[in-house]
Amino acid sequence: MRLDEIVARFGGELIGDGQLAIQQVATLERAGPTEITFLANPKYREKLGTTNAGAVILAPEMAKESPTACIVSANPYLYFARVAQCLNPAAALATGIHPSATVESDIPATACVAAGAYIGPRALIGERARIGPGCVIGAGAELGADALLHANVTIYAGCKIGARVIIHSGAVIGADGFGFARQQEGDDAGAWLKIPQIGRVLIGADVEIGANTTIDRGALDDTVIEDGVKFDNQIQVGHNVRIGAHSALAGCVGIAGSATLGRRCTVGGGAVILGHLKIADDVNISAGTLVAKSIPKAGNYTGALPFLEHSQWLKNFAHLRQLDTMADRIRALEAQVKMLATMPGKPEDEF
Repeated sequence: MRLDEIVARFGGELIGDGQLAIQQVATLERAGPTEITFLANPKYREKLGTTNAGAVILAPEMAKESPTACIVSANPYLYFARVAQCLNPAAALATGIHPSATVESDIPATACVAAGAYIGPRALIGERARIGPGCVIGAGAELGADALLHANVTIYAGCKIGARVIIHSGAVIGADGFGFARQQEGDDAGAWLKIPQIGRVLIGADVEIGANTTIDRGALDDTVIEDGVKFDNQIQVGHNVRIGAHSALAGCVGIAGSATLGRRCTVGGGAVILGHLKIADDVNISAGTLVAKSIPKAGNYTGALPFLEHSQWLKNFAHLRQLDTMADRIRALEAQVKMLATMPGKPEDEF
């Protein structure tokens, strides 16, 4: 696309040659004369002066520094994402059922079922859905229109997947939640008794789920992932969890059963949210943070503590929560000591 065509489609202010043809997107360091790049983070500003890109998408305050044509946008990264999608459209949709697939439900003529896939009875498959090699869709499950399952995705019976959902390889949707009751007496004291997990997983529209992520079905009620949620790889979501619309979770996050995460939240890699907690809308949790209590208001939250014996950890953490108050008291005591030390008739060595 020419630069002027890009601006006509996505808006922004063009500075430079609008007739320049752009073939692909690239990074600031590697972009060539027929490629477009972007600068969103000011800490990479110094690389702008040496780029060989044909054009750069950047914020208004950086436009004068661009050595080449540029598109000025208030949100360069989002603008870049739209251009990247435009220059890299999805592959043409194949249709039909591979001879090696096993299908026990009616499939729309516009859908595609690849080699070795299995679709159980009473499953509902939406128009233009794409089901990759080796996928398993259980009895009574639903897959929305334009959904894409990459290879070896497993969707257990009864689960519902919304329109335009993308699920990457190895993900498991609807496995049993971790529900067991411990026997307290008798010959089997200490043994675990399995609690049947009879809920489902309900996933809204426009969700993306990374490779090897697991989302457990509910024990009694359903596990719910609302519209637009984005999961990275290797995330664990426990039974009866609810995740609000347009939240995003980075790799290796773990959410224990019955926790509720609000809308538009972000969770950094490796963070852990304990069970039965409630997280408000618009909460940002940093990587590696252990969330051990509910978060009732929006904001940024960070924290982790060393491993300790549990009772000692609780005692130390109780003190840690009082640090601000203790610091205020220490400052007040210092001020009093300073005042007493300067009082007439009071030798300094008494203090």
